[in-house]
Amino acid sequence: MSTLLQSSFISSSSISPITPRFARISIRNAARCNNAVVSLNSANGIPYRSTELSVTGSTSIPSFLVAPNTPIHDLVNRNRLRIFSGTANPALAQEIACYMGLDLGKIKIKRFADGEIYVQLQESVRGCDVFLVQPTCPPANENLMELLVMIDACRRASAKNITAVIPYFGYARADRKTQGRESIAAKLVANLITEAGANRVLACDLHSGQSMGYFDIPVDHVYGQPVILDYLASKTICSDDLVVVSPDVGGVARARAFAKKLSDAPLAIVDKRRHGHNVAEVMNLIGDVKGKVAVMVDDMIDTAGTIAKGAALLHQEGAREVYACTTHAVFSPPAIERLSSGLFQEVIITNTIPVSEKNYFPQLTVLSVANLLGETIWRVHDDCSVSSIFL
Repeated sequence: MSTLLQSSFISSSSISPITPRFARISIRNAARCNNAVVSLNSANGIPYRSTELSVTGSTSIPSFLVAPNTPIHDLVNRNRLRIFSGTANPALAQEIACYMGLDLGKIKIKRFADGEIYVQLQESVRGCDVFLVQPTCPPANENLMELLVMIDACRRASAKNITAVIPYFGYARADRKTQGRESIAAKLVANLITEAGANRVLACDLHSGQSMGYFDIPVDHVYGQPVILDYLASKTICSDDLVVVSPDVGGVARARAFAKKLSDAPLAIVDKRRHGHNVAEVMNLIGDVKGKVAVMVDDMIDTAGTIAKGAALLHQEGAREVYACTTHAVFSPPAIERLSSGLFQEVIITNTIPVSEKNYFPQLTVLSVANLLGETIWRVHDDCSVSSIFL
């Protein structure tokens, strides 16, 4: 009846490997991961130099107990760090663990006949710093409840700190009241995660920054932009031909930050009017895209109605090529039909949400945020700065 959660490792050949700007992995761990982890240079082109102390004869740890050049955190912190994966995106969790040179924690997750969720940790976490990797992607309610039960299991097993690593935070769009008698579900979900026993949340590209304020616990907000920017930098696109496009007025701040890092490219805005949920009507374009390569930037693609209509408008206004860049690929029907209709030169997403094989199409490129999240987890565990990753 019960099944043991087993994660399948995604090799670097199945997902385009984009490494973070900093890497913290020993040669021993890199070899174990079959070269799936590659160090990246920092933003200014200078290779990252680890500031960690290597163990020498002058330390308090006897030399005969220490392998040569073994970082101190390999001996001390490693035994206090645990990473567990839910069933929502086990492949991403395995990549994160591989980057960090760790094994995923053993956990049993099963469903009873009536749909109830059962979770049992199969190793001790007493006094440990525990990170639970579980995006609340579709089916959102199932994955959210699974995360809550995992948090509760860790709390009752006397974990010292519990961090909910949520690459995609469901219900984030319900972050305010736009009409009377609406719920603010993002705040409700934040309360549920806090009350379950989480001490910290690590989220990737929240729909709006204000969602961080809904939590009464610390939130580390990780941006997927560096991964996409590194990929775009590898393409032979003249910077003078680029224009960054926001698919709606609400995404202007995100698009402006993206454009600044992309050789300070010009910005255009698609003005739209929404008549209902998942229904968008494009009205006007602010900015010049004629003869340009337009890069549309958004945090997620759900039904692709907004971004598809925006791309059609860009072509109508004379754009030479249109690229879609987004962190979260929700891909609710009929998103695949709209994205593969020929409007886009390329659709660039990340693996915060697993993409089923049936949803792949020729223009789709999937980038991995595993190394970015792995580096963030190390910094949270070591009480180091997280924001410096994005400087």
